[in-house]
Amino acid sequence: MAPKAYAAGLQLAGVSVRDAMAAVARSLEASGIDGAVRDARLLVLEALGIAATDLLRDPERRLSVDEAARLAAFARRRGAHEPVSRIVGTRGFYGRTFKITPATLDPRPCTETVVEAALEIADREGWRETPIRILDVGTGTGALLLTLLAELPKATGVGTDISEAALAVARENASMLGVAGRATFLTRRTLDGIEGTFHLLVSNPPYIPTREIAALDLEVREYDPFTALDGGADGLDIYRALAHGLQSAVPEGWAVFEVGAGQAKAVAQMLRSAAGAAAPPEIKIWKDLGHHERCVAVRTHC
Repeated sequence: MAPKAYAAGLQLAGVSVRDAMAAVARSLEASGIDGAVRDARLLVLEALGIAATDLLRDPERRLSVDEAARLAAFARRRGAHEPVSRIVGTRGFYGRTFKITPATLDPRPCTETVVEAALEIADREGWRETPIRILDVGTGTGALLLTLLAELPKATGVGTDISEAALAVARENASMLGVAGRATFLTRRTLDGIEGTFHLLVSNPPYIPTREIAALDLEVREYDPFTALDGGADGLDIYRALAHGLQSAVPEGWAVFEVGAGQAKAVAQMLRSAAGAAAPPEIKIWKDLGHHERCVAVRTHC
C-alpha cells in the first residue's frame, strides 16, 4: 500500500494511546520517514495535548473522535515529509521554545554554533553584564537575537528581515521569552538604512546556491521559505553585501556569520578584503557538532 494511502486510512478513534502511536509509527515508516517511532510519539503528545509522563501513566487511554482525527491529520502531513516542528508550530533552540510558521526558516541545531561563538566572544570581551547592542540580520524567528538577549541580560538588539510575516513571529517570540522590551525589529535586507552602531552582529543569511536548492532534502526545499535559502549563484550574495557595510555598522566589535558547507574560507577572505585595514583583522572559525566549519567571525576595529 502506498504510504499516503496508508496514512489516509488510519482509523484511530477508540484506539488506545499505545496502539495509536504504534499505528502512526508504522504509517511513517511506510512513508520512508527516518525516526518514525520518535516522530509518532511527538505527534501523539501534540494531538492529544498531553505530557510525556501521561504516556507512561495511562497508555491504554482511548482516543476520542476529535483526537483521532487530529492525530491522523498530523500523520498525513508527516507522511508527506512535512517536518514535525512545522506540524506542531514550534522548534526548540538553545534550551528555549520558538514559534515557527511557513514565513520563517526552521532554526536547526547547527545554528546554535553561532550562539556558542557569540557567547564565547562575549566572555572574552567582558560583555556578559555590559549594555551592548546586537544586530541580527535575517532574524526570521528571532532565534539568534532573542537567545543572545536572554543570555546577555544587559544587552539590547535589533533584528531585521525582508519578511513582515517573519518579523511578526519574531516579535511574538520576543514576548514569549520576556525580552520584548530590549528588542526592536525592522524590515531590511542588508545594512542599508540601519541607524546607529553595534558591538555585535550575528547573521544566518541565505547561503544555498540557487541551482542547488532543488536537490535539497524535501523537508527543506518544500517547507523553508525560498528567500531564506537562496544565496544567489554561488551562495555568497548576502555576505558580499554585509561585508561592504560592516565597518560602519560595527566599527569596533565582532560580526559572526553562519556559513554553508565549504564556504568558510571564501567568507573569511571576503571579510579580510572588506576590512581595508593596514593589519589583517582577526578571524575565527567554529565547527558545529558534525565537525563542519559552520561559523566565521571577524573582529572589526576603527
